[in-house]
Amino acid sequence: MGARFSRFSVLGSVVGLITILMSSGTALAQRNTDNAVAAALAGTFMLFFLGAALVMYVYIALALQTIATKTSTPNAWLAWIPIVNIFLALAIAKKPMWWFILFLIPLVNIVMAVIVWMGIAEARQKPNWWGILMIVPVANLIVPGYLAWAD
Repeated sequence: MGARFSRFSVLGSVVGLITILMSSGTALAQRNTDNAVAAALAGTFMLFFLGAALVMYVYIALALQTIATKTSTPNAWLAWIPIVNIFLALAIAKKPMWWFILFLIPLVNIVMAVIVWMGIAEARQKPNWWGILMIVPVANLIVPGYLAWAD
């Protein structure tokens, strides 16, 4: 479910980056040096942000795949497929698959992600309050790794 938070962040980022690219293309087409500098800065920002998003995606997917392997959940490779990895997280947490629909409802998806990560923590024999930490901004980067690689 931490993957979910990053997926929505990545989706918003992609929309934002497309907007930046469209304005950058217009800036470069007008032969104005001020706009060219702005376009170069926007491109640099975009590359940095895409790189950071890719690193986070790989980290979350690898952590979810490791958790699925350690909990003997079949099809651990589903962690690498966006949206489908929600079903993998539900299987790890032993929650009903229809809960996926609840992930499509704004604000409810945050509560559901916490509940599912609490279930994932319990499946790894860790305290379930680790799932609550998924709503804490910096802690949500640590929780998937802790649940995956801590023994």
